[in-house]
Amino acid sequence: MRKIIHIDADSFYASVEIRNQPQLADQPVAIGGSPDKRGVVATCNYVARKFGVHSAMSSARALSLCPDLIFLRPNFPLYKSVSAEMHEIFRRYTDQIQPLSLDEAYLDVSGVTLCQGSATLIAESIRSAVHNELKITVSAGVAPNKFLAKVASDWNKPNGLMAIPPDKVAEFVAQLPVHKINGVGKVTAAKMNRNGIYTCQDLQRYTLPELVELFGSHGVSLFDYARGVDNRPVSISRLRKSLSVERTFNQDISDLNVLQTRVEDVFVELTNRYGGLQSRYSVSKRFVKVKFSDFTRTTMEESLSSIDSQSKPEPWQNLEAFKRLARSAVERQTKAVRLIGLGVRLIPVESEAAARQLDLFTNLE
Repeated sequence: MRKIIHIDADSFYASVEIRNQPQLADQPVAIGGSPDKRGVVATCNYVARKFGVHSAMSSARALSLCPDLIFLRPNFPLYKSVSAEMHEIFRRYTDQIQPLSLDEAYLDVSGVTLCQGSATLIAESIRSAVHNELKITVSAGVAPNKFLAKVASDWNKPNGLMAIPPDKVAEFVAQLPVHKINGVGKVTAAKMNRNGIYTCQDLQRYTLPELVELFGSHGVSLFDYARGVDNRPVSISRLRKSLSVERTFNQDISDLNVLQTRVEDVFVELTNRYGGLQSRYSVSKRFVKVKFSDFTRTTMEESLSSIDSQSKPEPWQNLEAFKRLARSAVERQTKAVRLIGLGVRLIPVESEAAARQLDLFTNLE
């Protein structure tokens, strides 16, 4: 039986900023772009959340809900530094750590003997250390697997701890609302409700083939989660699958020539960011994402071709190809463009080398 802890920092960016500016402690604070420049809220503190403000909301909408909302620009070097300090605390207990983002991670403490070998006591010790040393709070979930640990960490937020012991799993999941399952969004939840599914107990009445028919490949994990089953290990090496850069414009763009100029700017930034990854990843595909003025979106994607081999210094760095994809994406609708994003799909260099070697031996047979 595994012992998994999910640690999730409470409104991480905002908490770090407020730690450094204590006078903001009782004020509604949001981290994100400016309301007058079409910014978006990255996160906000719990004071702001009482007004209905939440992440991914437009800053203008957030300000309309909370006129006294204080906006701060993100300081990612600072957040990365605090995240690294938090991980140093994690490593006092285990080296089996799977980062999910700067502010959350899974820890496997199955074989740890500290704190009497109790995962719950380890989680409480970690929470105390983070609070005392870093002056921020984290919430923790303790359970036999990753699915339940993540659900539990969100149960008593903020600054909470919840443990689901093995002998309570069946009872807990039976009453668990389906919208609490990771990956079940509003659309999927609404579809479940239309089929009379509101809790995991309701899901348990469906066979695996029935769930696959209703929800596609996601039905397989839903079948397991409804029974509290999750066999995914804590993965200590996390691979990137893509890299992208997006730009939201101050004003919607209707002129294709102007948009192509913006594509050039984003292309330069994407190229610079890839520079830090090129020793570990190669590129298999390029893609362009477009968000229109009404917030609908579309994506164009293509594999690299023989023409790309002539691009320097990297085969994927073909600006004209990105412009062509952007043009095709924009022409799908007759609307102004709010956002443009350029990106690439990544393959670990080791995996690519192994694939080439396998292909070589296959051809020799």
